[in-house]
Amino acid sequence: MAAQDISSYPFAGVTRNPFNYVKFEQINRDVVTPWLTLDEITQQLNLFQDESQDTYLSSLELATRQAIEDYLGMSIMPLSYRVWYGSESLISSPVSLDLPEVSQNLYPDQSSVTIDQVYYYNGNFPATIEVIDPTQYQYDPSGNKVIVQSLPTTINTVMTAPIVVDYTLVANILSTYPVIKQAALLLLTHLYNNRSNTTDNQLKEIPFGVAALLRPYKPLVM
Repeated sequence: MAAQDISSYPFAGVTRNPFNYVKFEQINRDVVTPWLTLDEITQQLNLFQDESQDTYLSSLELATRQAIEDYLGMSIMPLSYRVWYGSESLISSPVSLDLPEVSQNLYPDQSSVTIDQVYYYNGNFPATIEVIDPTQYQYDPSGNKVIVQSLPTTINTVMTAPIVVDYTLVANILSTYPVIKQAALLLLTHLYNNRSNTTDNQLKEIPFGVAALLRPYKPLVM
C-alpha cells in the first residue's frame, strides 16, 4: 500500500507540542535550603535522640523535596527556567510566548511568576544577544504566557529558537499544606527504608500512599 500524504491535513504539523516553545530547561534551583525539618523527619522515622544520620537524612530531604516539586510541577523553593521559541512565534502581534511549568491553579496571580529577562539573537554572524526592555512585555496570569508588544525585525530567522525568556517561580503556597508535607514524609520514609533500587516485584503501592495524597493538587493538562 502506498504511503498516504497527510501534510495537507488540518491536524498535520511538525510537532505535537500544543504550546509555542521549542525547548526549556531549569537554570537555577535551590539545593541548600531545607523544607522538611530534621525534627519532622526524625519523628517520622522514630529516630529520637539519634543524630548520627543527620547528614544522610538531609540528603534524603533534598531528594524528596525535588521529587515532589517535579511531580506537582510547582516550586517549594524558588525555581528558574529558560525557554526558547522559534521565529514562527512572530506571526501574531503582539507576540504571545507560552510558559511551561506554570499552572493557573498553582500560580494564579502576577506576583507568582517573575519574568527575569526576555531577549533574542540578532541576525549578525555570529549572532549576539539583544535584551528587550521590560516595558515592552508583561506576564499574563490568565494564560500563563508572556505578551511582548513587538519584536524587532532583526531577529535571527536561521536559528532554530532565537527568542528566549528567563523566568522564576516563587515558592508555592501548597508547600505549606499538611497533606503535601505528609506525602513528602511518606516518600522520604520509603527512600530511607529502601537504600537501593526497587522493582514492582519487591514493592507494592500502599492503599493511601504518596500519589493518593498528591493527586488532588497535580494540575490536569487537557
